[in-house]
Amino acid sequence: MIIWLASYPKSGNTLVRSLLSSYFFSEDGEFNFEMLKKIDQFPHIKLFNQLGIDLSNKEEVEKNYIEAQKIINKEKGGVQFWKTHNCFCKFDNKYPFTDLKNTAGVIYIVRDPRNVVLSYAHHYQKSLEDSFNDLKSTSVIKQSKNDQLPVLVGSWNFNYNSWKQLKSLNKYILIKYEDLISDTEKTFINIINFISKLINSKIEINEKKLKKVIEATSFEKIQKLEKKSGFSEAKIKKNGEKINFFNLGPENKWEKNLEPKIKNEIENTFRVEMKEIGYL
Repeated sequence: MIIWLASYPKSGNTLVRSLLSSYFFSEDGEFNFEMLKKIDQFPHIKLFNQLGIDLSNKEEVEKNYIEAQKIINKEKGGVQFWKTHNCFCKFDNKYPFTDLKNTAGVIYIVRDPRNVVLSYAHHYQKSLEDSFNDLKSTSVIKQSKNDQLPVLVGSWNFNYNSWKQLKSLNKYILIKYEDLISDTEKTFINIINFISKLINSKIEINEKKLKKVIEATSFEKIQKLEKKSGFSEAKIKKNGEKINFFNLGPENKWEKNLEPKIKNEIENTFRVEMKEIGYL
């Protein structure tokens, strides 16, 4: 069964992946970027290749999402973590992204959209205005790498609201990026306890390993690691220069860096959800 790590882009998904991969897939709590491959991104072309479908045909891809997830559950078995920026929705109101036969639950990571827009603008090298337009757009975001397929991200608030469908089934936990930064240990323990409930098996907390994981995956440590060895998920400028994936992190503060016009537009557009989450 799949436990989704779902989020709008630039909301802290990589931090959660880092914590989980280091805690569950290392012996001593150490971390390196290779470990992130233990939690891959969905949709991924390697799964759809096994289905023998025309990958250039959007509808063929969309109607085979669940078939691709069946491959995951058949080949790997047990509980699998998969990252996605996809909405939990039906493509063209016909083809569901997933179902309860393949999904155990979701860890949904959310971040203040006033900070998302800043991080998004840097990552995709767009203006703040264009980035805000993307945050409120319902369109597909195409992945730039050859091993990934287009992702139906939707708007920031639609993405957030779509995954709440699993809340009434007790298959949903909301994790705020801000809590991950301000109290990593407490927030990560909440994630582990949620996973325990999903798999109906108690996961004992190894406190020594937990503290080492938190230290190894701190923003400062990961930022230094990217500068030293690079990061494959970083975007590249037209001149070939890499854009730092781990740019400002906790220092990416809208209060200092976001112009009032964009701030007001974001708050007006996403007011309901921002109030619900506690950002307003």
